[in-house]
Amino acid sequence: MSRRNSFSPRLPHTPARRAWGPRAPPLLCRDMALQNALYTGDLGRLQELFPPHSTADLLLQSRAAEPRWSSSDRGLWSLTYQEELTTPLHVAASRGHTGILQLLLRRGARPDSAPGGRTALHEACSAGHAACVRALLVAGADPNLPDQDGKPPLHLCRGAGLLECAELLLRFGASVEGRSEEEEETPLHVAARLGHVELTALLLSRGACPDTRDAEGGTPLLAACDARSTCPATAEATTARCLQLCQLLLSAGADADAADRDKLRPLHLACRRGHVPVVELLLSFGVSVNAMDYGGHMALHCALQGPPAAVAQSPELAVRALLNHGAVRVWPGALPKVLERWCTSPRTIEVLMNTYSSVTLPEDARSLVPPETLQEHQRFYTSLFALVRRPRSLQHLSRCAIREHLAARLPSALPRLPLPPRLLRFLQLEFEDVLY
Repeated sequence: MSRRNSFSPRLPHTPARRAWGPRAPPLLCRDMALQNALYTGDLGRLQELFPPHSTADLLLQSRAAEPRWSSSDRGLWSLTYQEELTTPLHVAASRGHTGILQLLLRRGARPDSAPGGRTALHEACSAGHAACVRALLVAGADPNLPDQDGKPPLHLCRGAGLLECAELLLRFGASVEGRSEEEEETPLHVAARLGHVELTALLLSRGACPDTRDAEGGTPLLAACDARSTCPATAEATTARCLQLCQLLLSAGADADAADRDKLRPLHLACRRGHVPVVELLLSFGVSVNAMDYGGHMALHCALQGPPAAVAQSPELAVRALLNHGAVRVWPGALPKVLERWCTSPRTIEVLMNTYSSVTLPEDARSLVPPETLQEHQRFYTSLFALVRRPRSLQHLSRCAIREHLAARLPSALPRLPLPPRLLRFLQLEFEDVLY
């Protein structure tokens, strides 16, 4: 019987395989009744199709053969038909049909078969089907086998059952420091990048190194700080997860100031993504506030280069925190550009202007602010433009003098000064929504 023809597993002459004999290649099955039962999860029908002594070591066509151009060793191109194949075990694992998967394993399905480049274990982990993951591991599936993209199963855990899937993989010998082939990411990199707080905690508790570097020199902390939200409605939740991840990683000993190959540090990324609580957390660990990335950008530049949508994330808080930790001020010649970009966040403009002894803006700076914004924040912008090329108040000049005298000692010295709380807040650039 041809192994490429339609096959029904009910054929009475299909022999049970001997444990000591060589294993023949799997058969290609085009039985639509079998495929329909698989995809719909009809266990009763499959028990009829796979009686005792039949084999489930089959291949299925996951996609019809398509014509593709390929070249031979002689450089000649020809049109060939290529099939994409899968197995019944893959179908059951990807859909969470645990009973069917166990039946197939009892009927000789190979747990590590990967005709399309992925095993059934990869499929089960990607879909978060923990019961299927358990059944495959008990049947001997390799928990460290990479897929066609070089990713082991632990890198692929997703869905509602990802934590249980990861626990099972680790229990059955998955390497907590396993690397993906191209990116050289560990499972901790992936968990941090995707914002999986509980999975990150699990991996750290099993000995994952918080400072392992990927192919680009990135650490899990850098991956966590680079989290971004797809819309303003999810920004707050994204920042909250980022903060939890950073707290876990830093508590485990992660280097808060580790830079990748582009010299990007966690503080750069947290500022760029508008994660204000993370910025404050990193500053509390004494990170280098004025360190430059490969493009010459410091953290303050990154905070001011964020998208305009970041206004909803209170960028003025990150800017103030950076300035109160000794960040180098923006070059005065760049202030008009900052005003134009951040005019809808007057507090960001206020905190920047309050680090200079005078307002150095061009006479036509008012034209940089849309009329509706001028109207909405009339009190602030009236005070700002009234001070262009005019002296600031004596109180403000005194603040500038004290801050310039303390310079890099600002974060440590200011809180220790014997000052009334209100005066201390003034020196720390408290927001007043008006300039004097």
